[in-house]
Amino acid sequence: MSTDGTTPNIQLGDYIVIQRQKYTKLQKFGSLDTTSTLGKETLELKSLLDQPYGSTFKMCVKETKTGKRGAQRQHTLELCSDTELRSTREVLGISSSGADNRDICDNGEAQALKSSDIEQLREACNESSKIIEKLVENSKTFHTRTEYSQEKYLLKKEKKYFEYVQIRQPTIRLMVDIFYRQDAEKIMGIRVDTLSQIISYSGVCGFGSYLLYESGTNGLLPAAMMNSIGAGTEGTLVHMHPGNVPQKQALLALKLPLEQQKRCVSVNLYSVLREFYQGNVAPSIDQTEVEAEETLPETPNEEQPEAVEPSTKKPKLDEAPLSGNNKGLLRWQIENKRASALMHGKFDSLVVAAKEHPSSILQALLPLVRPSRPVVVFSTCKELLQETYMELKTSGKVTALHVTSNWLRTYQILPNRTHPEVNMSGNSGYLLTGFTLK
Repeated sequence: MSTDGTTPNIQLGDYIVIQRQKYTKLQKFGSLDTTSTLGKETLELKSLLDQPYGSTFKMCVKETKTGKRGAQRQHTLELCSDTELRSTREVLGISSSGADNRDICDNGEAQALKSSDIEQLREACNESSKIIEKLVENSKTFHTRTEYSQEKYLLKKEKKYFEYVQIRQPTIRLMVDIFYRQDAEKIMGIRVDTLSQIISYSGVCGFGSYLLYESGTNGLLPAAMMNSIGAGTEGTLVHMHPGNVPQKQALLALKLPLEQQKRCVSVNLYSVLREFYQGNVAPSIDQTEVEAEETLPETPNEEQPEAVEPSTKKPKLDEAPLSGNNKGLLRWQIENKRASALMHGKFDSLVVAAKEHPSSILQALLPLVRPSRPVVVFSTCKELLQETYMELKTSGKVTALHVTSNWLRTYQILPNRTHPEVNMSGNSGYLLTGFTLK
């Protein structure tokens, strides 16, 4: 939803979520020639332009190509109404079912149609209900199955032949589900329940200044924190990272207002610490410098601080190599000055999600946090947090220390069929939480 409560329209450059039944995919709608692949189906996205988010489109076959992976179908998308979406059981008018499945033999001979017949049927029909209707008519066992077994059969066929997609606006919940399913390591294995606890423990809101260090979550953590800070507020976020360029895919996908984007300052950890300790004391950034940032050229990779590969060893922050003297005011230098100004004012909470050992990172960043403020450390390795726990407890800099792990169990909720999901992830990392002392 936009700030005025209306549903926004899809524009070029937007990130969109394509949903086909329960499957979701994050896609950038960069140009009118953009296509998206769903299995063996290729979708042309040009008809999405200026359509409202949440709209449903019908996949219409434009061309079929036969390759090494079998038949590859290219589809155009036609806007349709939600009233066209009905369950296959309603469309087919199925009313009879068997008492049990004891006489059904799974020998592969129940379906009279051959694979070639089904492919021809698929090319001739553009509606999944008609294809499934033919499959049901030619099944020798369908009407002797129980109603529950019939439902499973229809859902399985719908998943394969379903011809509708819905275009949704990216949200934090949608993106974390997509990233976690595709490759959990790219977001450090942070599941949605762990992400919600990180945000809750950090106390991030529309007021105050917050500090985040993360070493690779596809922009998920800064996006979640900026989403909690909100538009038109006073909250600011300094997003520190170990590389030359921050990962911002999730942050860009949210399409935050420009004023909100400017309140997220992304900087290299080692570079900004040098600026903070070796630069001018309490530097101030006026509005003209902030606006000038938008017109500055991007910094070439060789002029930025070198990236530090994550490791389980404790990195020595003071050993990061110094960059050469750069002429002019470069974009990353302005970001460093803005971040340094916020660092001198200190922060209202600290969040660290590190692939490397968090101990020395905390040692460098804790002095930047005000007293009685929350500290949240995420790691996929329990032993690293246990070591950090003992170091913080000994130092007396943080109190109310706790190390916790999350275990989420999801349930299928249906009449007479409520049970835990068959496939579940066992662990989503560990959290170390506490509050700073003066």
